[in-house]
Amino acid sequence: MLKKLVAELVGTFILVFFAVGSAVGGINVLGPVGVALAFGLVLLALVYAIGPVSGCHVNPAVTLGALIARRIPVSEAVGYWGAQFLGGIAGGALLKLMTSSFGKVVDQTGGLGTDSYGKHISEGGAFVLEIVLTFLLVFVVLMATEKAAAVGFAGVAIGLSLTVIHLVGIPLDGTSVNPARALGPALFEGGAPLGQVWLFILAPLVGGVLAAGTNILLRSESKALEPELKAEA
Repeated sequence: MLKKLVAELVGTFILVFFAVGSAVGGINVLGPVGVALAFGLVLLALVYAIGPVSGCHVNPAVTLGALIARRIPVSEAVGYWGAQFLGGIAGGALLKLMTSSFGKVVDQTGGLGTDSYGKHISEGGAFVLEIVLTFLLVFVVLMATEKAAAVGFAGVAIGLSLTVIHLVGIPLDGTSVNPARALGPALFEGGAPLGQVWLFILAPLVGGVLAAGTNILLRSESKALEPELKAEA
């Protein structure tokens, strides 16, 4: 269990520091497409690196989906949430250190890569957007890791889905789909981002619940069809 918690903490730290860091230190050069690719590629790498240890949730919404889908017990989920939030906070702290204590590192996002609503999308719109985007991520994670899924390709599917999610979400609200990723930078940026962070924590959790419910429905339907398919064969 300790190895799993360390993997989740380190994995979430890496996701926040490197992926959010790509926006903080390079969005003016990379643009939204480059940042979206950074998120997708970092998660793809993490799936193969720590997936065998903890399943590579690195996201409280994914853990909630796994819990509802009965992939993990409650005690393990609670431990994962603690590790993920600590990892996100550590990532946010290092980003803040980089932009405040090393003179030439400029925060190109103007907000430490935090999520926000109001400028390009309303509060209600951001809430719905985060639910839908997180639904896609958690749904892909759960379906790609089913026993019937193609072996060895889960990381590719999950990484590509996160890339697409950020291509859609970055221009609108910055894209959370991960409460730990949202909270870490917001704690150190403060102000309006910290005041709005509740949305980027709550909405992804709702999306994770909906994705888990859909996974259970599709899984039960596939099992129900098995006897008929065998009979036809």
